[in-house]
Amino acid sequence: MASLLEDKSNRLRMTGRGGELVGAYWDELFTARERGAQVVWYNGHALNPLFQAAGISWCHGEAFSARLAAQHLEGPAQLAGEEYGYVNELCSYSRTHLGCAVLTNDFGESETGIVDTVDQRELASRLPEPDFFVNGYQGCSTGQQWDQMSYRILGKKVPIFTLSLPYMFGSKPDAGYLVGEEWETATDYVVDQLEKLIEFLEVQTGRPFDHDKLGEIMSYIKAASQLRREAMALCMAKPAPATYWDWVASIAHINFMPAEQRLIDYFQGVKDEVADRLASGVAGVADERYRLYFDGIMNWNKLGWLARKFADADAAVICGRYTHQNFWQEPQLIDPENPLRGLAQHYLLCSNSQGFKTLKQAMTKDCDDYGIDGVIFHASRTCRAYTNHQHLLARVAENQLGIPTAFFEGDIADAAFYKDEILETRLAALLETIDAKRARN
Repeated sequence: MASLLEDKSNRLRMTGRGGELVGAYWDELFTARERGAQVVWYNGHALNPLFQAAGISWCHGEAFSARLAAQHLEGPAQLAGEEYGYVNELCSYSRTHLGCAVLTNDFGESETGIVDTVDQRELASRLPEPDFFVNGYQGCSTGQQWDQMSYRILGKKVPIFTLSLPYMFGSKPDAGYLVGEEWETATDYVVDQLEKLIEFLEVQTGRPFDHDKLGEIMSYIKAASQLRREAMALCMAKPAPATYWDWVASIAHINFMPAEQRLIDYFQGVKDEVADRLASGVAGVADERYRLYFDGIMNWNKLGWLARKFADADAAVICGRYTHQNFWQEPQLIDPENPLRGLAQHYLLCSNSQGFKTLKQAMTKDCDDYGIDGVIFHASRTCRAYTNHQHLLARVAENQLGIPTAFFEGDIADAAFYKDEILETRLAALLETIDAKRARN
């Protein structure tokens, strides 16, 4: 394996522009109070279009935890959460954000032990306190309790609304991806839940909800999602002009940032750069020899590190469950004239909410479409909901698709659970297995 000092990854230039947009979003949120804006903290699905239409500033808990981890600034928040009583085996997204709630509430030195650190002053404690909470989780028991815990930390002094979202078991005979009685019944149920959420928002803001604004917002999301999916599809080419790590870097934009023209412009820029690379024969990995599928939520502490490590082994991670099976992945379902139905259906499509039957179909399709040689599973230590199906999916890949697999353990936002030597050994073994298979064929 090549030296890790050599960087053969070739990340998209638009990643830098995207980082500027993300930074501007958080800076604006940090000043919400000065601007007289109401603030909602929420977790789970992409409820931000509803908040944007209602004229509310929003903080997505997982997103802020991921940002802290990506910038290696998660330590003070995680320590504050642990000292408050949350064990380190708890989902590190929630533990980090709960720690932010502790810091935001300013319990003081005697209760947190986290005082006068640069990280605390400059980022982890800068979140404005919420005026209310909204929880939109299914398929994850931690997520369903997360906002209740935040609510308690902040003294039970702000309202909370919890969406009831059904898990899509897919066990009925007619059940399938986007079809069947379960799909239709669940869609109707979630639309009803969203109507109740809108009533809650009207009470909190004291003004009527702007349904026309929501339709406009969803038109931006639909256009941006279409561009994103088209850019991803260009990476079916060999060698791939961009990689999984580029799609990870653009999750924030499609998942929680304001939907407006600059969102479309950003994804148009991403697609144009990918298309230019494809036309010029420029690859996302300089010497692509292996095409891998990545299953698992991203290890945000190690984004750049993992991109370089795989590239240095001539392994192009092309796609994965986290990037390709989430985040407005079916833009044709979005109807700006009837936005609630498209919102509801995308919440049901979250891969964390799907039974094994659907996950199997989705992985099989991606492996076929993108010409995958091997599957690498990131077994996130504190995210059981995402790792539950991984061994079953590994059997499908090996026994039905004839694709070798490998596992490595890490975490979504806690660097302590990642061991580089484990990934080094298992990645090398996976690539040797792919070479042996090629030699036999």
